[in-house]
Amino acid sequence: MKQLFFFALLFLLFTDIYAQSLTKLPAFGKVDKQELEMTECSFDKDAAAMVLFNEGISFFKINLNMSISPFMEQTEHHVRIKIFNSKGFDNANVKIKYYSADKSIFIKSLSAQTYNLDASGNIIITKVDKSSIYDKAINARYSEKIFAFPDVKEGSVLEFKYILEGASEGVWYFQEDIPVKFSRFIIDFPAELIVSVVPYNNLPMQKGTINKSSGNYTWYAMENLPALENEPFMSCPEDYLQRLDARVIALDFPGEPRRSFLKTWPDIIKDLVEDEDFGKQLKRNIPRTADLDKLLEQVTDPYKKMKIIHHYVRNNMAWNNYDNIWALEGVRNAWKDKKGTSGEINLILINLLKDAGLHVNPVLVSTRDNGIINTGVPGYSQFNKVMAYVTIADQHYVLDATELNTPSYLIPAEVMASEGFVIEKLDNYEGGWKVLWDDKHQLGKEIFVYASLDEKGMMKGNATITANDYAKVNLLPLLKSGNDKLKENLLTLPGISIDSFVVTNENDDSPLIEAFGFSLPTNATSDYHYFSANLFTGLDKNSFIADDRVTDIFFGTKQYYQLTCNISLPEGYQIENVPKNIKMITPDTAIVFIRQSSFSNNLLLIKIRLEFNSPIYTADIYPGFQEFYKKLFAYLNEKVVYKAK
Repeated sequence: MKQLFFFALLFLLFTDIYAQSLTKLPAFGKVDKQELEMTECSFDKDAAAMVLFNEGISFFKINLNMSISPFMEQTEHHVRIKIFNSKGFDNANVKIKYYSADKSIFIKSLSAQTYNLDASGNIIITKVDKSSIYDKAINARYSEKIFAFPDVKEGSVLEFKYILEGASEGVWYFQEDIPVKFSRFIIDFPAELIVSVVPYNNLPMQKGTINKSSGNYTWYAMENLPALENEPFMSCPEDYLQRLDARVIALDFPGEPRRSFLKTWPDIIKDLVEDEDFGKQLKRNIPRTADLDKLLEQVTDPYKKMKIIHHYVRNNMAWNNYDNIWALEGVRNAWKDKKGTSGEINLILINLLKDAGLHVNPVLVSTRDNGIINTGVPGYSQFNKVMAYVTIADQHYVLDATELNTPSYLIPAEVMASEGFVIEKLDNYEGGWKVLWDDKHQLGKEIFVYASLDEKGMMKGNATITANDYAKVNLLPLLKSGNDKLKENLLTLPGISIDSFVVTNENDDSPLIEAFGFSLPTNATSDYHYFSANLFTGLDKNSFIADDRVTDIFFGTKQYYQLTCNISLPEGYQIENVPKNIKMITPDTAIVFIRQSSFSNNLLLIKIRLEFNSPIYTADIYPGFQEFYKKLFAYLNEKVVYKAK
């Protein structure tokens, strides 16, 4: 199961180049007129913008004052971007995120300017005003350096450089969401520092080493990289970008024992448990409110207790839209103010569950938008959220009080089919990885249609849609805007009208049921009428029409769709083509499609069952997946033809 959830990264052999010199990129401010006259990307004609080059140089130096830090770090950045058309203007708004809790880490020497050609072909330079560059705190640990380029036009070239003082780039991304012509990362470090570099790439990468008496000088480069496109049902884009991971792992002085900087997961958990913003907050006493005490009064069933507390916290705490694992303002202050980060709110939830006598532990997670955790590289920076992991008998529950739609018995969709680190014992720093997966609960839709056709080709009838588990969770945000929004979601067929729309079970854990009447005109050609029985499934459009795919297809849960259609014809009419019974199954049984149909006594009966038995389909099987989907939608949208006898 574990292998199913992880992107299969391909490690290509480097092209090794050993040289005494390194091709220099243009200096800051030295823009070639040809760059300004360029009208398109040579390897992506439709690109709105392109990175001409992006270079980072990380310097490491031994710090003799070992009480402060074993080594000093600094990274120089130099970026140049070409704007082709107005769709690329967003690249003129720059945000540089950095760790700011450590005051020794900051951004300095930032310079940025825009280049344009005037009517006479002269290069015009417009500098970014220093007063327009500012820092914005994301939270107590991270900040952003923010600025915008002035005078941006179609054809502009943008350039900026800065120094990240006190830190190196742990991960260097060669690829971006726009094409990259050239990207290079250089590591300059003394021989006494042992640096690990792990590439994650499936496109050619060059590596070069320059011998220096002071130590090692190694560079990595990639060129003509296509943009990573936003593909349907992809998870975190950063998981698929061409990149490398560089980190200092040891200090090795000749004649002295090697000093390792590698930490184990127990080391990380120890740091977290002893951290004032995390572990200490798990031991705070949260004052129970009178109304919560009243809700829990005489409740002995553990699941009911858990559900009451979960709902109470999510209904009484306002999330400020910041995800983290920390209680930066303290759980007591957040509880008093009734608002906080996801860390503060969920640590409050854990405290209250524990106070109610439930077996609860914090589980550290990375949400789908944050990316896959590399369990082989210990570090709490990979986690962006903490949730409550409750054990009742042999059943485990994952609770997030910032997510308002998922019932207590469901794993939140943003961490479903992932792994989380459960801190099991605070006192001795015990913990372990748990697969956050529920095989029983799926995204399920059951549709029943009872309709009749008249001589004019109008279909009229009634339908009920039952949305189970994650299907219901997906609909609840629409429902909170009113029944009309949910109703609009069904008006996808030309000419359809819906009346008597009734929704039930929106406020409990039962499946959501939509019941309604409808009328739908069929299409007509000469004496023939035709229609599709694919009604109200939500499977109206094939999302997988591209011939190639880079990223995995991530549904997140198992899914099933079940459609039953009973359609009666008027007297004197007949079906020209009763849909054939079909059964399609992929070789690994990961997708199953079954259609059964019959026609007798002027009644057409069609039953369809579609199952997706895996939460993820890897990019390497995409050709077969795409072909299956093509056939699937041909069957789903097959026209039923009828006419007068």
